[in-house]
Amino acid sequence: MEPLFAILVGLFFSAAVYLMLSKFSIRIMLGIAILGNGVNLLLFTAGRVTREVPPIIPAGFDTLPADAANPLPQALILTAIVISFSFLAFLLVLTYRAYQDIGTDNTDEMRIAEPDDPPLPPLGY
Repeated sequence: MEPLFAILVGLFFSAAVYLMLSKFSIRIMLGIAILGNGVNLLLFTAGRVTREVPPIIPAGFDTLPADAANPLPQALILTAIVISFSFLAFLLVLTYRAYQDIGTDNTDEMRIAEPDDPPLPPLGY
């Protein structure tokens, strides 16, 4: 099962990089969301994909059994899901407001906020 997840992580990363290299802000936002999902799946795969024994310490023991699932990647993934969802919501609002103000989601056309003839940087001190 892990080789299948490794291939899927690679597909997620390649799709995310492809979308983030676009000049449209909606595609960039979707690429960031797919990248977050790829990282979550990578953490899940690195934490041993087992479903036989849940990460619960049995009565009378001090530690987890050797064949139990690792609870640390599960906790990291849960935290990462919450953070990536809030970041995606922020990006969605930011993209929507930029589209409302400027009227486009093309990053090349969003340069109207920059001056046409920017002053030269200082040549000396």
